[in-house]
Amino acid sequence: MAPNDLAAAVRSAQDGDEEAFRLLYRTLQPGLLRYLTVLVGADAEDVASETWLQIARDLHSFAGDPGFRAWATRIARNRALDHLRRQRRRPALPVPVEALADLPAAEDTADRADEGLGTDAAIALIASLPRTEAEAVLLRAVIGLDAESTARVLGKRPGAVRTATHRGLRRLARLLAQEAAPGCRAGADRVTSAPADVRSGADVEAGRAWR
Repeated sequence: MAPNDLAAAVRSAQDGDEEAFRLLYRTLQPGLLRYLTVLVGADAEDVASETWLQIARDLHSFAGDPGFRAWATRIARNRALDHLRRQRRRPALPVPVEALADLPAAEDTADRADEGLGTDAAIALIASLPRTEAEAVLLRAVIGLDAESTARVLGKRPGAVRTATHRGLRRLARLLAQEAAPGCRAGADRVTSAPADVRSGADVEAGRAWR
């Protein structure tokens, strides 16, 4: 969805248009669910439900800056951190890569992703990247935020976000090359990916400790 169309849908939803809110959900949910799956594993759908409840409750307060995608993503990340604090641990079971690959993708998300990044294998492998790189790649290439919006979500400087994204994409390219190498497919099918560890932050501002 084009930025202008998204902004128009947000305004309509704020005015009580239920169809506009459903459009926002259909547009953002696939990317948010992938992102949350990397953060909280099998509990992603529960956290996504909490996220959308808060979005619906607070939508009237959204003023247009820093952008609806970034605003919604920050809510999702805060809900994920709250969930991990309640658990006080990672999910007991690792997340199979198939769980990431099977999540639906929005067409506008795929259009923004770098070549090859929207494939099932790439999305699954993102979960195995270091935490900062995994989040930067997901927010920039999958959800479609720019560096400044991603920095606000993570509580980091834009330059640090660009560096983490660059390193993550390079690492991901190497992993994809290994996946494509003869004899690697069988082993890759058995790989599982633990959710990215974001427990070091109490909330989104705690991301500043990553610097």
